[in-house]
This record gives sequence, C-alpha cells and structure tokens, in this order.
Amino acid sequence: MRYTSAAIEALIEEFAKLPGVGRKTAQRLAMYVLHEPRAEAEKLASALLDVKDKVIRCSVCQNVTDKESDPCAVCSSRARDRSVICVVESPVDMLAFEKTGFYKGLYHVLHGVISPLDGIGPDDIKVRELLVRFSGQESGEVKEVVLALNPTIEGETTSLYLSKLLKPLGVQVTKIARGIPVGAELEFVDEATLSRAMEGRSAM
Repeated sequence: MRYTSAAIEALIEEFAKLPGVGRKTAQRLAMYVLHEPRAEAEKLASALLDVKDKVIRCSVCQNVTDKESDPCAVCSSRARDRSVICVVESPVDMLAFEKTGFYKGLYHVLHGVISPLDGIGPDDIKVRELLVRFSGQESGEVKEVVLALNPTIEGETTSLYLSKLLKPLGVQVTKIARGIPVGAELEFVDEATLSRAMEGRSAM
C-alpha cells in the first residue's frame, strides 16, 4: 500500500533504507513520527544532524567520538591497560567487548575487513592507522595485539594479514578463542562467551 501523502511516502522510503528495516517496519516508524508532537520530531531530526556534524573518528583508535573529545575516552584514560590493543572490525564490536567488563586494554577499529570479492583491500580499512601506533607515542608500550575479528573468511583473511605485518614489530599477536560460532557477528554474541573468548586467546 502506498499512502496518499508524498511526505509520508518519502519518510517511509528513507526509513526502509536502514539496515534490517523492511517496508512494514518503516511504515510503523513513519506513523510513530507522524503522531508524535512536533518537538519530538525536531529532537529526532536534530539528533540525526548532530551525528553527521559532531561525530568524528578518534585520531588514535578510529572509534567514533565527538569532535571535542578527541582522542576518545578510552584512549585518554590512564586507567586502561596500555600494553594491549584489541583490534575489532567495527565500533559495535568494541561496544560488545566493553559490555563484558572483562577487557581493560585499548582498541583499534578497522571499519571493515579485507574482502577481495567486494573490492576491499588493506588500504580501504584502517590498517595504516594501526601501524602508525607503533611508531608514535605508544611505541614500546604495546606488548600484545589481540585480533578479535568476526569468524568469517574475510575476518580470518584480515587476521592473517595483520599478523604478518605486526609480528616483525616485536609485538605478541594473539586471537580470541573459539566458542563463537563460525559466521557469527561479535555484536550479537553474549557477554559471557565474549569474556571467555578473550580470556582464552591464543598466539598466532
């Protein structure tokens, strides 16, 4: 069904572009926005624009942060274990590990994995930025890099590639233990499983 209102149709089309949102869900969201007070719609619109205007990637770990908070809170914290960097694919994977409360080290967010079939190579993700961390202020501090990428073919390929780059730098390279189903995405794995995977990490 298409609505007689072009404005509603346009909103439905925009909502339907979001990951995991089909047309029916998009219709419900559009109807929700329509019946909310204007002030609530303005807050939603403002929040969307703020994400585009105020959020940047941390100059150290590449996680998302606000412009006025760079480096991010994790990188700036002296309470973190600065001898360990956990490499993840996306900011949501980092949040998954943070929710466990087990890992206390630093992070590096790649924003993707190597996928030749999709035309994504090492230069298309944040590999260079990771290597820079071993020639800057953190050089000598970092003793271990934990590769915590999704257990997919692309994740394994990226882990092997990073291992070959990092080992000559004199850093121990480990990867999280299995127990996470092959093909699963870390953001959907429960905290207990993630904690055990991090605790049981092994050398590559």
